[in-house]
Amino acid sequence: MYNLTDIGTIKDILARHGFHFSKALGQNFIVNPSVCPRMAEESGIDKNCGVIEIGAGIGVLTAELAKRAKKVVCIELDTRLLPILDETLADFDNIEIINQDVLKTDLAALIKEKFEGMPVYVCANLPYYITSPVIMALLESKLPIEAVTVMVQKEAAQRICAPVGSRLSGAVTVAVDYYADANKLFDVSAGSFMPAPKVDSCVIKMDIRKQPEIQISDEKLFFRIVHAAFGQRRKTASNSISSGTGIPKDIVIKAIEECGFEPSVRAETLKMQDLALLCEKTGELLKNS
Repeated sequence: MYNLTDIGTIKDILARHGFHFSKALGQNFIVNPSVCPRMAEESGIDKNCGVIEIGAGIGVLTAELAKRAKKVVCIELDTRLLPILDETLADFDNIEIINQDVLKTDLAALIKEKFEGMPVYVCANLPYYITSPVIMALLESKLPIEAVTVMVQKEAAQRICAPVGSRLSGAVTVAVDYYADANKLFDVSAGSFMPAPKVDSCVIKMDIRKQPEIQISDEKLFFRIVHAAFGQRRKTASNSISSGTGIPKDIVIKAIEECGFEPSVRAETLKMQDLALLCEKTGELLKNS
């Protein structure tokens, strides 16, 4: 079995396969030997679980997941990595590599086909440029998964895990909190990767909620209002929501006042229950207008 965090071993494998890192795909391979075992351990998986990994790289995290899970299905976009993975993961019989773009993959069908009767987890070292799209695709699809453990840019982790209603919170904070309970697990320095990125990373875990903690009658309207409210952070919530959704400003202001908020309130000061109430009041006023 290869030592896949040894820089010499990595360079040798990549050279034999004529592989060069792709900036376009945001490829940074983990070379810190403590990161992947800890990530796999803290993801909550065991021998009864199925795991979806997004982006295998050369198989460092994949191998750690396979040691702990019943089955690992990895979705890898880069065809150049397939022969490398065949070599580095040859000792495992519970790994399947699927050469696809995760954002174009029917994950519900994949789970039904590959993981029947198993609790399913997602674990991944995500390229920075697709962090938000992948996380939101996983959550919005309402897949039958238990938790999502991902390595993301440290700044993104701070936003995702911030309390709703705090200075760091934004639309992604609210969206993640609606579907999951997100927590930071541990930081990972830039030097833990090859090539080293310019920023540090952080591993976060999102435990999927069985039911959202807030009750709203119109989910679509809620997320329209949330995205608009945080879309122009320097503006008041009334200005942002009105310009971002097309809802008449007088209706938005009336909804804000009926919630008991100041007309000048800004989105980042509103907690989850506040945003839910604002959505309900706005919806009622729209129906009656």
